[in-house]
Amino acid sequence: MKSLFIQTTACDGSDVFFTWLLWLIAAFILGFILAWLLKPCKCNDTSKGGAKQDLTKIEGIGPKIQDLLYAKNINSYSNLSNSSQDELESIIEDGGPAFYAHRHLALTWPAQAKLADQNQWEELAKWQGLLKGGV
Repeated sequence: MKSLFIQTTACDGSDVFFTWLLWLIAAFILGFILAWLLKPCKCNDTSKGGAKQDLTKIEGIGPKIQDLLYAKNINSYSNLSNSSQDELESIIEDGGPAFYAHRHLALTWPAQAKLADQNQWEELAKWQGLLKGGV
């Protein structure tokens, strides 16, 4: 019975088997490290026990816009209050032409969300009574 023989010597006569084995192990370990570093973070900042908050309580946000915000990991009043005007307008524009008319509504969302995040519902209700169409 013949056995398989793999030549592990280089042209100069040195043994390269262990060199290649070390390179293979190093590449394998590097792959694990990169996979660990590049895995998506599941650490959303939702201040109420990890659940999504009802963003429709903010004047000018309906269920469809709320879904756009959820898709961009803005799922709490805290996240919304820390979002920039440009970021919010970009999210609305990414939603398509049906949402373009709602871009101006995002002006007051961060301030409203800050009141909601601080549980100042009465103050928020007073302010929303003064708002016309979210602005």
